[in-house]
Amino acid sequence: MASFCSRLTICLALFVLILGSANAQLSTNFYYHSCPNLFSTVKSTVQSAISKETRMGASLLRPFFHDCFVNGCDGSILLDDTSSFTGEKNANPNRNSARGYEVIDNIKSAVEKACPGVVSCADILAIAARDSVQILGGPSWNVKVGRRDARTASQSAANNGIPPPTSNLNQLISRFSALGLSTKDLVALSGGHTIGQARCTNFRARIYNESNIDTAFARARQQSCPRTSGSGDNNLATLDLQTPTEFDNYYFKNLVQKKGLLHSDQQLFNGGSTDSIVRGYSTNPSSFSSDFAAAMIKMGDISPLTGSNGEIRKNCRRIN
Repeated sequence: MASFCSRLTICLALFVLILGSANAQLSTNFYYHSCPNLFSTVKSTVQSAISKETRMGASLLRPFFHDCFVNGCDGSILLDDTSSFTGEKNANPNRNSARGYEVIDNIKSAVEKACPGVVSCADILAIAARDSVQILGGPSWNVKVGRRDARTASQSAANNGIPPPTSNLNQLISRFSALGLSTKDLVALSGGHTIGQARCTNFRARIYNESNIDTAFARARQQSCPRTSGSGDNNLATLDLQTPTEFDNYYFKNLVQKKGLLHSDQQLFNGGSTDSIVRGYSTNPSSFSSDFAAAMIKMGDISPLTGSNGEIRKNCRRIN
């Protein structure tokens, strides 16, 4: 009997161990022993990239959003198309838009030198996003890690899962809610548009056709974005007119003044349920900073691959 109980105890322990490895939780110290210099390695490469091109900060924040919104934070956005595989890079929200992939490659190379085969590309995206925000003057937070990389991607899920700039408020709230993100998370995370740029094709309709827009602001943006579709489509404009390379709360001050560049931005302050949150962030930068950090952690928890699921890619652009 004792022998049976002993064997049963061992079997149960093994079962719990196996179960735990398949459902492992993310943690801030996941690489504490296996890659102790991970965070400093990532940050130095991000710092170098932003020093060369300030816009790169926004370019490294955006792919983390677009990754997490499509089947979870699993690094799928980084996979290149091949003759037998269609990734997410050419989905409508990413084509001619998402960038910074070379910097992720550089980070991965540096991390691989320090700790070969240990750190996922999905985690590198999460850390690089945090570092970019902090380097540009925004908040910092403890990034939870332990994600593994997807062996697949979905262009159709990217086309359908990432809210387009034409979204109205109800559509935005609904999409964020489906991912477990609250309306406050939606508004806070939208504040990521305090840095970065948008293409003319994504704000043309707003600056020529909409009435809830500051007239002088619309005229200024029309100078580099012709009315005719197909003309100047890829011309860029900063999302935040005031401090386009500083992570601050001016995005919300702009919305209150009807100077949101994208239709989806101004929807957050247009007589709807989110007006009060926007107004609060416009006058209380520390409130925005803390809510943004909390929402980024929450977004990073969306459907990660952990334990024995997925893989640790050697090259972020292709599966092993």
